[in-house]
Amino acid sequence: MSTEPLSSSATLDAVTASAPAPAPAPARARYGELWRGVPRELGFLLLTMPIAIIGLSVLMSLFWTGVGTIIIYVGFFIVVAAFYTARGFGVVELTRLDWAGRPSIPRPVWEKPGVPRTFLRSLFGPFANGHYWLYLLHGILINPILSIVSWTVTVVWASVALGGLTGWIWEPFIPESGRDVFLSQTIVDAVFRTHSTFDPVVGDRILYLIVGALLAATLPFVTRGLTLAHEGVARGLLGRWPSEALQREVADLSASRGAAVAAEDQALRRLERDLHDGPQQRLIRLQMDIAAAERKLSDDPEAAATLLAEARQQAGDTLEELRALSRGFAPPILQDRGLVAAAESLAARSPIPMTVESSLQPGERFSPEIERNAYYVLAELAANLAKHSGATGARLFVEQSADAAGQPWLDVWLTDNGSGGASLVEGHGLRGLQERVRGLRGELLLESPVGGPTRIGARIPLG
Repeated sequence: MSTEPLSSSATLDAVTASAPAPAPAPARARYGELWRGVPRELGFLLLTMPIAIIGLSVLMSLFWTGVGTIIIYVGFFIVVAAFYTARGFGVVELTRLDWAGRPSIPRPVWEKPGVPRTFLRSLFGPFANGHYWLYLLHGILINPILSIVSWTVTVVWASVALGGLTGWIWEPFIPESGRDVFLSQTIVDAVFRTHSTFDPVVGDRILYLIVGALLAATLPFVTRGLTLAHEGVARGLLGRWPSEALQREVADLSASRGAAVAAEDQALRRLERDLHDGPQQRLIRLQMDIAAAERKLSDDPEAAATLLAEARQQAGDTLEELRALSRGFAPPILQDRGLVAAAESLAARSPIPMTVESSLQPGERFSPEIERNAYYVLAELAANLAKHSGATGARLFVEQSADAAGQPWLDVWLTDNGSGGASLVEGHGLRGLQERVRGLRGELLLESPVGGPTRIGARIPLG
């Protein structure tokens, strides 16, 4: 696998064009997949009408009772109760669709992020929120009608299919005396315009078996189609609006931008402090030592040589501190060999024994920004480990995972056997690290009970 990241859309298009197209799944496999979903879809459809009728009865009673008594103010609270009850039945419908194996429908945003929930907002909010009215419409009108149709079709289709396939077992026990109309005989006589001479009892059993087999063979298509009808209605009435997704995306982008700015400011302040407390002080002393050596050079050469030797040591120490600071941002090994090699180098320099475990493929690389920020997170975690954990050993993990939507994430974790008690309090170093990760639209996770162990890590999206 190439270690060079794709740097342009042209490269990506070339890779896509050169990759072989996936072979379509055979029809037998698709049909078998439909059959595997039949039990869950049947369970969903058979429970649909009872739940819909219960919802219709409850919501109609609450809503119209509230409307009728709103003049005495009590009805207002009953209407609010009807809204929240409709929301509950809508959530049940969405949950049942999830259980039926359908893709999860994004839930509405019931409350604006950052807005505190108060009694008045809970009381008057449903009247101004269109989702409550759609949920009420779904529970009172749309779902009962659709459920009656789908439940009836499901029960009739499944019953006829089961009855036809098992008719040869139970039909011999049904008395035939006095019967003069047989369905198979009627159909043959009408189609061929003749008087049939075959045994009509046997003909009916064969006809029922054929019909049962046909309906059983098409049952997966029926259950899938009816379930998709419920899913389409639920997605339109009970799901999140596209505008809400856009608003949430804008809010997330604004929050991540603010977090990135705050993290960058904190990093610059820390760099300024480190330069002031470290290399700057050493350079000042180096300057003073060289000036003193110049003054003693003619009068006391031996003292001047001693001062120059100390100045050389100061210069070496200053160089080491500058190298350490540069390693905290983007060490050369990170640019040359990637994140895993840089993590192993970081573990080798740690004063606490640390092992590195990675599930990445050898030579796997990510964008420079992702690798640099992931390394920064690991370096900060390693520094906190050495300063505050009291641990005698640690493990560092570098992994790639995928969320429920299939989006790739880079996970970096550090676990230790220290005393625990770490927290994301304001002003603490971990808080700044959390802001940096949030600026990448990722998340920092922390588990650190008192007494240990501590497990802390970041999840960074790769999309």
